[in-house]
Amino acid sequence: MSIMRDVLCNTSPLLYLHQLGRLELLPDLYQRITIPKAVAHELREGMRLGHAVPRVEDLPWLAVEEVEHASLLRLVADLDAGEREVLALAAGRPASLLLLDDGQARRYATMLGLTFTGTLGVLLRAKQRGFLDRVSPCLDRLQALGFRIAPALRASVLKLAGEPPG
Repeated sequence: MSIMRDVLCNTSPLLYLHQLGRLELLPDLYQRITIPKAVAHELREGMRLGHAVPRVEDLPWLAVEEVEHASLLRLVADLDAGEREVLALAAGRPASLLLLDDGQARRYATMLGLTFTGTLGVLLRAKQRGFLDRVSPCLDRLQALGFRIAPALRASVLKLAGEPPG
């Protein structure tokens, strides 16, 4: 029997999976996701500005938490508030899994010894678990949405998914 780990999420995986029409993959794969208040604020602000973002209140599997020590990370000026808070939340839960896409946030997560994946990792796991038939159409759509995927990374994801490159 496996122990369920906390899954903490930044804004971009929620945003991109919503725009793909695949937000349900998160509760399918992880049951419950926790976000810090700053991520909830970023989503609400995106909605206010007219962007295609999920409504936090419509996601019963999403928990919003206050982050007590986020001020310690204010010194990290190259991260936005959501990234700082999700890292602060994870620092207090070292066995958690972080969902984040930002390269700089991932570098800090590595320095803190935290485990992470991102939108592509969620799609790959969904394919491996039978929730997705193919990953490549999702990658095409992500790239059309402006999600940057290096050619080598795309090839690697497709290979891990057992799909032909292209």
